[in-house]
Amino acid sequence: MLIVVAGSTGLIGRTVVSELREAGHEVRRLVRRDPVAEDEHEWDPSSGTIAREAFDDGVDAVVNLCGASFQGRWNAARKRYIRASRIEPARTLAEAVAKHGVPTLLNASSLSFYGNTGDVVTDETAGEGPGFLAEMVVDWEAATAVARDAGSRVVLLRTGLVLSPDGGLLSLLRPPIQFGLGGRLGDGRQYVAWISLPDEIAAIRFLLDNPDVSGPVNLCAPEPVTNDEFTRALGRALRRPVLLPVPKAVVRAVLGEAADELALISLRVVPRVLCDAGFTFRHADFGTALADVLRPSLSGR
Repeated sequence: MLIVVAGSTGLIGRTVVSELREAGHEVRRLVRRDPVAEDEHEWDPSSGTIAREAFDDGVDAVVNLCGASFQGRWNAARKRYIRASRIEPARTLAEAVAKHGVPTLLNASSLSFYGNTGDVVTDETAGEGPGFLAEMVVDWEAATAVARDAGSRVVLLRTGLVLSPDGGLLSLLRPPIQFGLGGRLGDGRQYVAWISLPDEIAAIRFLLDNPDVSGPVNLCAPEPVTNDEFTRALGRALRRPVLLPVPKAVVRAVLGEAADELALISLRVVPRVLCDAGFTFRHADFGTALADVLRPSLSGR
């Protein structure tokens, strides 16, 4: 296939591009600067412009992975930036997909759509929850409607926390635990919906190849774990104690408003659509996933 990828410099994007090319697909990358490589094409989501030649020769699919990190303290400016970094690219690409008759759009999204699920097992049939991130995801996904209305297949990649040795969640949690300063957040009973980077990439490739799947798809492992289980497993893998729980008040003091939507939220979410479509997870078990993800760095001790 001929595939246009936006957001190719992030953790997921870099690996997607590499693996698509290894599988024999041609990939064109959209960049927000002057192109310096043959496969790069300039675009500006804020103005809604894309270099014309990016869609020459009959593009088969567009994969949009754009979006700034949720991490850090939020203020009004940061929240506007989080929204714009997702909604503007999604709208621009959806319009291009509709204009050029591209058959498939895979658009990044987030499990934050569901809000705090507590102990309730939640799949794609659930509606949106409350909160800034949930409201943002609703608007983010709605920005793709023009492509769907034009007849393109639109898949919304509602991704959980991605496990990778080179970034993502583990890059934030690993240092304090390595220094013996880690522990569960709050009471630790909140659920974490996670997915290994290999499964994230495999799921994206699977969805590119399966024309019968459209709409929201939860990209997370079938067995979410509690924050307490997550933290203890990470401590065992790193051979470090996890004896210092972080009270909710401290989490909120550090993260502010973001604490209740990032660190203390419970997302007991399962990937019903992926499983029903026949996708097989390489890492369905958290302990196995963590061991595989950390093995390269731990072997160098």
